[in-house]
Amino acid sequence: MRSILAISVVASATPALAHRGQHLISGFAAGFGHPFTGPDHVLAMVSVGLFAAFLGRRATWTLPAGFIAMMLVGGALGMTGIGIPAVEAGIAASIIILGILIAWGRSWHPAAAMALASSFALFHGYAHGMEIPEGSGVLAYSVGFALASLALHLFGLATGTGLTKQSQALHISGVVVTLAGLWVAFG
Repeated sequence: MRSILAISVVASATPALAHRGQHLISGFAAGFGHPFTGPDHVLAMVSVGLFAAFLGRRATWTLPAGFIAMMLVGGALGMTGIGIPAVEAGIAASIIILGILIAWGRSWHPAAAMALASSFALFHGYAHGMEIPEGSGVLAYSVGFALASLALHLFGLATGTGLTKQSQALHISGVVVTLAGLWVAFG
């Protein structure tokens, strides 16, 4: 709890521009805050955690870790300006498809689930990378959005783990995510 509070304070701090190292702090804060600025990113990150909880065992750590690794690759592509087509459609599809998979409730091989989630991560990372504020440190910004994404994955994982004993509730959460994804895509 203390570490969450500390991260929140650091993320919300607005450093004076005359201070040395301000790009590191503002870069981290901008990166950490970015995933929380839109329902599309929040839904996708939480859904990765829910899906990992549903799959269980190794997927509980490989799915979030693989997602974050590929999201950082996507972020680098976005920061360098290398184009990825249909980024917004890929982000919306990630929410809808992850929601359907959670609602459907069929087990996946962890490697196949990680490949699917990682392909979605490229779109999310690209969006994060394209929106890096001018003057932000690339490393600090990237660490910020990676840690925020991890926090959302862990929230989904904890929620999903709590719901697995009542699998009907987990499937219903998948339906809710799917409907929210449709709203993001077409609303």
